[in-house]
Amino acid sequence: MDYLEFAQDVIGLAMKAGAHEAEVYIQTGTEFNVQVRMGDIESLTQASSKGLGLRVFVDKRMGFSSTTDFNIEVVRDMVKTTVQLAKSASRDRFNGLPEVGPGVAAHLDLYDPMVYEIPAERKIDMAKEAERAAFEYDSRVKNSEGASVGTYEGMRIIANSNGVLYANSGTDCGISCAPLAEQNGEKQVSYYWSSKRFFSELDSPTEVGIQAAMRAVRKLGARKVQTQKVPVVFSWFVGPVLLGAVFTALNGDNVHRGLSFLKKKLGKRVASPVVTLIDDPLMPRGLGSMPFDGEGILCTTKTIIQDGILNLYLYDTRSARKYGSTPSGNTRRGFSSLPSVSPTNFYLKPSDLDPADVIRGVKNGFYVTETMGQGINVVTGDFSLGAAGIWIDDGELSYPVQEVTIAGNMLDMLKNIEQVANDVHFISTVVSPTFKIAEMTVSGT
Repeated sequence: MDYLEFAQDVIGLAMKAGAHEAEVYIQTGTEFNVQVRMGDIESLTQASSKGLGLRVFVDKRMGFSSTTDFNIEVVRDMVKTTVQLAKSASRDRFNGLPEVGPGVAAHLDLYDPMVYEIPAERKIDMAKEAERAAFEYDSRVKNSEGASVGTYEGMRIIANSNGVLYANSGTDCGISCAPLAEQNGEKQVSYYWSSKRFFSELDSPTEVGIQAAMRAVRKLGARKVQTQKVPVVFSWFVGPVLLGAVFTALNGDNVHRGLSFLKKKLGKRVASPVVTLIDDPLMPRGLGSMPFDGEGILCTTKTIIQDGILNLYLYDTRSARKYGSTPSGNTRRGFSSLPSVSPTNFYLKPSDLDPADVIRGVKNGFYVTETMGQGINVVTGDFSLGAAGIWIDDGELSYPVQEVTIAGNMLDMLKNIEQVANDVHFISTVVSPTFKIAEMTVSGT
């Protein structure tokens, strides 16, 4: 099937059925995932999928529906039903397609043809190799929650009645491992993963297994600490937990409804001068990269916070129209869902400072390697998270710590970031290098 032509045909059907504006989003994909544990395969999934979402507007009234059946008669019926749904919906003067026409989408090198060619046997062997490397790293690694390898290749197409017609293909692949270390009856589990667009750029299974085992072993002998205020260093592994909350607070709809700790902060200092936050959908081979967003808007790179100053909020088309702003071009969607503001490659800009130097500058403090719970209030900025990590004594990582809580306020935290390191790893859509906060409350015994 020629999906580009099919998408345009569906737009034509919708307009003939009475839609004033129409948009089609098509998604196809093939995924593979294998999970092994203790050398045996626990689960293996290989599946293909496709779907079409149709959004129509009739006199500022919206209708939306989706299907996985591309039979033309099924689609004709869906089109008619969707237009009728729109006619019956409540009118919203902010509804409608983005007021942009077609342009030229960037080529971002997001598709690796090798992903499709890798035999299932090799992926299974890789998962087993990662787990085996974890066991071989240290005799105290005695058990495992498993290792997995997954790949995905897919395509998305968006077309609308304004003449927009874009398509792009992409691949994702990943490998993870979660070993369990044991000593004197104490058990500690940790994990590590690597994720890339191109298969050849993944960390080796051995490296993933070793890193996961190292993280589990170094937690053995963990203790509590007294409640105190100390400098806190967030490793690159856990910094994204806090940055994800910052991104949610940047959603323009949340801001204008008073549901963000960043409300009324545009153009003001919200972080220390060492903080620059970027959302970059145009990063070649980036996991969150996309040439166009879920509404058919061509993507651009945005410096959201620069040297501590808040430059902009993020909007989809409807919220931008409602609040007199411009769509930011970073919505995501699936074929069965509506577009929503989402991160692409959202990251804290690294410096040239080595993370070891950050730790070396702390006399007495806490290096956070894991957080637990979802205790972040995006409305007020207050947060309280369970944490584990390593205590810093005279600039050295001293002993493992667990069962503590770190608490504070997001604005205070941002303004008290003193140092940012250089170790950013783009393994997700929200990433961060190691960074140090001048002082936080660490609650223990």
